[in-house]
Amino acid sequence: MTDPKPPQTPPSPAPRPSKRRVIVLGAVLVGVMIGYTVVARIDDLWRGKPGDPTCFPAVETAKRLEPLVRGEVAGLTIAKTPLKLPDLEFKDAEGQPTKLSNWRGRTVLLNLWATWCVPCRKEMPALNELEQKLGGSDFQVVAINIDTRDAEKPKAFLRDGNLTRLDYFTDASAKVFQELKGVGRALGMPTSVLIDAKGCEIATINGPAEWASEDAIKLIKATVTPKAAGY
Repeated sequence: MTDPKPPQTPPSPAPRPSKRRVIVLGAVLVGVMIGYTVVARIDDLWRGKPGDPTCFPAVETAKRLEPLVRGEVAGLTIAKTPLKLPDLEFKDAEGQPTKLSNWRGRTVLLNLWATWCVPCRKEMPALNELEQKLGGSDFQVVAINIDTRDAEKPKAFLRDGNLTRLDYFTDASAKVFQELKGVGRALGMPTSVLIDAKGCEIATINGPAEWASEDAIKLIKATVTPKAAGY
């Protein structure tokens, strides 16, 4: 005879997780998902997709300034995509090499001009006045001449026009124009780019503007970030 099998005890049901534990696990899962999304976004940016994460604040600044883009500065195009400007190379009045990155920590109005460009010549006195009114440790007009022949001609133009507030910068190769054109920011002359303290685009204009006007002064004042802000 076969011994009868002992009666089987049904398995105990698995303990149900407490409500608090469910909430904690849910919160952790949500946190992981958010973290993954942020990391994936940054990874996408660094893989060459549009936008430089360093320049996100510049786009926010541009958005804030949009109501001020009117009147004499209505031609400005506000930055919509984060863009770090190329580290342009040019020369100072002594012929020494310098770079755009030397102005990190200051808001810059970068301007490209030439003596053969009639709108450029007309615009220069306003740029000189803007520098006189607002130039300092937090802001500077950096006007780069791109004449490719007579190096004395632009110097004489600034001297004869008593445009003494503008430092003289030059690029006889006009490479700075080509580099800005390469990122879609130089389509003609004059070209001006408003750049934040980290070297990021805030706004661009292809063509002249009345930079000494009340509209322009108000815009620049609202853009300038003091060094004390931590740049």
